[in-house]
Amino acid sequence: MKVCEILFWISVFIVFYTYIGYGILLYILVKIKESFRKPSCRLIPADADLPELTLFIAAYNEEAVVDEKMRNCLELDYPTNKLHILWVTDGSNDHTNEYLARWPQATVLHQPERQGKTAALNRGMEFVKTPLVVFTDANTHLNTEALREIVYAFTDPKVGCVAGEKRIAMQTKDNAASGGEGMYWKYESTLKALDARLYSAVGAAGELFAIRRELFEKMKTDTLLDDFILSLRIVMHGYTIAYCAGAYAVESGSADMREEEKRKVRIAAGGLQSIWRLRPLLNLFRYGIFSFQYISHRVLRWSLTPVLLFLLLPLNTILIFTTNTPLLYAIIWLLQAIFYLMGSWGYYLSTKQIKNKILFIPYYFLFMNINVIRGFNYLRKRKGNKSGAWEKAKRA
Repeated sequence: MKVCEILFWISVFIVFYTYIGYGILLYILVKIKESFRKPSCRLIPADADLPELTLFIAAYNEEAVVDEKMRNCLELDYPTNKLHILWVTDGSNDHTNEYLARWPQATVLHQPERQGKTAALNRGMEFVKTPLVVFTDANTHLNTEALREIVYAFTDPKVGCVAGEKRIAMQTKDNAASGGEGMYWKYESTLKALDARLYSAVGAAGELFAIRRELFEKMKTDTLLDDFILSLRIVMHGYTIAYCAGAYAVESGSADMREEEKRKVRIAAGGLQSIWRLRPLLNLFRYGIFSFQYISHRVLRWSLTPVLLFLLLPLNTILIFTTNTPLLYAIIWLLQAIFYLMGSWGYYLSTKQIKNKILFIPYYFLFMNINVIRGFNYLRKRKGNKSGAWEKAKRA
């Protein structure tokens, strides 16, 4: 049973490294780097020197949030004559376009056919002429200083993409979906900030990110994670992704775990799709430190680690009866069993709408990894589908 034991400990190491160890190592590497290098000082552009930019919103049937989003756009602290607001509403068949007609500040591109967000980005970018493009979702609110913070990040010529911070609006009574998602994004934001301080953030979230116009590349219309693939292609051209905590987008969490499941399965499938389409980034000899960050932060989470996580318990059970140290493996088995029980109890409480943030953690952790496994099947079912359209998850 030596092979079984070796596989068990390799699995323990990879699972620990993926979710905890990489964060610890990343923190240490950042501290070492910053102890040898002083932060660079760049001037904040005056209003007269600010570049024109396009606020790009791809939307599908967003009549419920159009007016609120436009008010938010017009409240942003940026010179009005340098801010262009573009909506691409392909396929919308509700009152989205009628509501947008009330706002002369917005340019609207619409076609009746719905091909998905990636196709909308490809089409809409043909009409963008400004040097910077800021992508945001219709259902998110940006902080007033967001655009200035993003432009400041671009004063570094090495930066080709700026990733804003995603925040989940706190509800009076968070359910497991919004509570778990909120905690996940706090941890994820910390990792992104450390990644950027080491070399580059590993991808951007579609709620808020920006690119240099000339770096945009058309993507296949069946792309599931357009924001991730677009931002990482920019890294492949020698640029970095800056992480800007001073520019953030706030949105509500998913309405419930069923709606959150739709998101997680699609994201997991998109992650697997991205690993294949961005496979040159796995070459450590070509992309060096970024390949290390990419594999540690993303690839393991979307491929190997979830499989090994759920393999641990059966391997552990076998080792209790086949090794010379059954007590050690019995203790580890018991700890795993307690964790699964906590996750199961968290699931039960979520069905009763009972708030318990301690149990949200194991429940949401297991929930995320289960949906990575489901992502394999989702991607298989989509084979041959040329559209990137998906069913939207309802928000709280």
